[in-house]
Amino acid sequence: MRSVEPEVFLVAKPSVDYDELARYLHEIGGESWLERLERGEFDAQNLAEFAGRLCYRSFEPGLNPNVTRVRTDQEAYLRNILASAHGSVLEHLSFSFVLHNVSRVLTHELVRHRPGVAISQESLRFVRLSDIPFWFPEWAREDAELMKRATEMLDRMEEFQNWMAAHFGLDEDGVPFAEKKHRTSFMRRFAPEGVGTGLVWTANVRTLRHTIEARTAAGAEEEIRLVFNRIGEVMREEAPALFGDYVVEDGAWVPGYRKV
Repeated sequence: MRSVEPEVFLVAKPSVDYDELARYLHEIGGESWLERLERGEFDAQNLAEFAGRLCYRSFEPGLNPNVTRVRTDQEAYLRNILASAHGSVLEHLSFSFVLHNVSRVLTHELVRHRPGVAISQESLRFVRLSDIPFWFPEWAREDAELMKRATEMLDRMEEFQNWMAAHFGLDEDGVPFAEKKHRTSFMRRFAPEGVGTGLVWTANVRTLRHTIEARTAAGAEEEIRLVFNRIGEVMREEAPALFGDYVVEDGAWVPGYRKV
């Protein structure tokens, strides 16, 4: 058994092609809007503002005869997006995370969030376990008898994985990959649901806001609360104007604007 901690890595986020934005804005006479933007650091926020303004052609007063004044401060503009629940513009902004050393307990719960999400998970049909990575919450680590018994059980499971690999001769020369896959698929049935695994999880900002709220709530499972607290912290740094309305209370992220 190998003790591990769940980790979060942000591996991809929105990047805006400002030359192409300028080309479009030239067509409609809204080029001056670009001069107000801080480029690069907050591309996600810039893209959200662009999508929202395109809906009403509100880059500048007069482009739409119905619009006589516009908000020039991005934070105020995006706060109004959240307050008015104009959440569709947030679906253009996707962030990709690697969730590392998370359990299948977590992944089974995470797949319930489907809209606006893409998932690629490590397959234990193909990836053979040579050890059992496992996370223990702090309260469990403080229980000496529990840890003794749990460690013994996990060590036996790990020993059995390695015994099966030797018994099936999986490391012998010439074993076809199809045979390895077949045996490995069987062997994974003897791994605990708490075994550490990994996945790439991509979600748009609309989904992220909902999932952070739901999965840090007091009644959520403790490992997923831990992971989504970290994701919430990452997102508040990456897009403060889109995640700055949250108040964190005992680990629960409570948004100022719900159902965006």
